[in-house]
Amino acid sequence: MGFYKRYRDTFVVVLLLALPFFFLRATIRRPEDMNWLDQSLMRVAAPVQYAAAALGRGVSHLVGDYVYLVDVKRDNNELYHEVSRLRAETRELARVRAENKRLRSLLGLRDTVPAETASALVIGKDTNAYFRVAHIVLDHPGVAVRQNMPVVALDGAVGVIKRVVGDSATVQLVVDSGFGADVVVERTGARGFVRGIGDDSRYVVRVEYVGTDDGVEVGDLLVTSGKGCRFPAGIPVARVTEVVKRDFGIYQSVEAEPTVDFSRLDEVLIVLTEEKEDCGPAEDRRRVER
Repeated sequence: MGFYKRYRDTFVVVLLLALPFFFLRATIRRPEDMNWLDQSLMRVAAPVQYAAAALGRGVSHLVGDYVYLVDVKRDNNELYHEVSRLRAETRELARVRAENKRLRSLLGLRDTVPAETASALVIGKDTNAYFRVAHIVLDHPGVAVRQNMPVVALDGAVGVIKRVVGDSATVQLVVDSGFGADVVVERTGARGFVRGIGDDSRYVVRVEYVGTDDGVEVGDLLVTSGKGCRFPAGIPVARVTEVVKRDFGIYQSVEAEPTVDFSRLDEVLIVLTEEKEDCGPAEDRRRVER
């Protein structure tokens, strides 16, 4: 017993060192050259090798899945940023396309106006119970813009210049209570005088001096007559929304809605007309003619 205890540790160490050698020896020998010891070692080693291989495959799959998921997450982040960038570019392209469409239409309008014009950008609007104006800035500085010059847009008359400061100006809108323009009903040729109401809750104008016998109906388009206020003839101003024939008097009560959507007004053209009489005398002439 004392001898066993004395050499036990040495025997275990030698056995542990020898076993790998015998296992290696058994695995590299050809099957027909194996002796009973090699065969015994292979039978003992087979379960251990299978377990080790299964463990290795499991660890390999686990590491592979982790690396794959890391790569997928990175790819997803890259794709997310790429999609966000492309969406931003799409929105910008849509904005530029819409702006180009408006500008092309504005150029087309410029060709139809029988006078020299200057383009301007709307930078703000003020609307209250006392006045309705828009603030514009010229696209090309240095253009000689003066008070009372008419301002038009794609859909029709916008108003007249009321104040000029450098390359910016204030436009009195068609719906302002101080605005007036001589118009005709496009369908019948009946004449009237459009004046802004100044209602701070809606965009609306009234049509004055429309006789009870004049042909005007809801939906009729009112265009500038070319008389007074320097607006070229044929510019749309408003569309009739209400006609009331009074039981007394010689005029009808007519209301209309401007053809220009002032809430979406972005670009305008200033008609660079020569100095002429203002809207006041034009209104006086309408009264005399009536």
